[in-house]
Amino acid sequence: MRIMGRPRALVAVLAACLLLAGCGSGPSQVTTALYLGDRHVSVDEVQGLIDKAVQEQPAARQLAQQHKADMLGREIVRQMIVHQMVTQTAQMDGVVVDPAQISQVMAQDPLAAPVSATNTDASQLAQQIVYRVRDHREVVSDQLLLQSLGAQYFDKLTVTFDYTSVVSDDGGANPVSMREKAFAKAQQMAADPAAAAKVIQADSASGQQTGVGEKVPAVQAPDLAGMVLFGVEPGTVVAFQPSSAQPVWIVAVVRARDLTTPQAVDQTSEPTSTQLAAIGQRLLQTYLQQAGLKVNPRYGVWDPAGLALAPSEAETTGLVLPVKGPAQP
Repeated sequence: MRIMGRPRALVAVLAACLLLAGCGSGPSQVTTALYLGDRHVSVDEVQGLIDKAVQEQPAARQLAQQHKADMLGREIVRQMIVHQMVTQTAQMDGVVVDPAQISQVMAQDPLAAPVSATNTDASQLAQQIVYRVRDHREVVSDQLLLQSLGAQYFDKLTVTFDYTSVVSDDGGANPVSMREKAFAKAQQMAADPAAAAKVIQADSASGQQTGVGEKVPAVQAPDLAGMVLFGVEPGTVVAFQPSSAQPVWIVAVVRARDLTTPQAVDQTSEPTSTQLAAIGQRLLQTYLQQAGLKVNPRYGVWDPAGLALAPSEAETTGLVLPVKGPAQP
């Protein structure tokens, strides 16, 4: 992995990644925060980290005073899920991180100073607080493993998909309406194996931006490779908004996903550490499905598109649906 070969830049690279990364029914026992395979985390363990955050981090106290401590709970559960899955996945894929590299970062611990609520984007605030109240060495190890996992598959990961788009007529003034339209279209496309083709054909005839048989390697789209489109199995419909800055949603059905074939295509630029970590995290998605993740409803609902906890189903960032009926030959 190229990043691992540049020890002098490691601290700066990882610090930037830590500062910028945006990485059904719940458990029946009220004392359990989450189940993940044979692992479970207690509500007390999550609450202990919330209490620690409020005691140690001024920004956390501000959130608590604003009655937003639930943001910390959701982020703690998310990071626990990612930690468990990246540890297991790295073991299965033979991905390791040199302990000396972790020690090098810890020598100039980028998480030592409290997070500033004024200098941190609101969407990243809870993430940064939780990084600091967890074991810092574990946080650093998780990030390095995610980067290494992303690097291992970066030049081999490819998806082939058919898609249509949902574009706002009002410049995105009503994002809720756009989300609802995209979700409705995803449900149409997942109705049966032939439904997606019919929807895309109709949308194409009406002038919507569509595509069939689009094959995109991660090396040509490192930002997109960290999104939900690259994290699902063939025969899955996804709806997501590639950028909140653009009033466009994509609804796609994944036809093929390849993790083994190196791509002989031009690479526009080297991926950043943040992009590699996002790709590594996205690769955990199929393992999470296999592990049977269950989250206590007090922390919200799991959002597979965002790989995070959303307060409710109405606030998830996308939709993932299996195509109903037998697969097409």
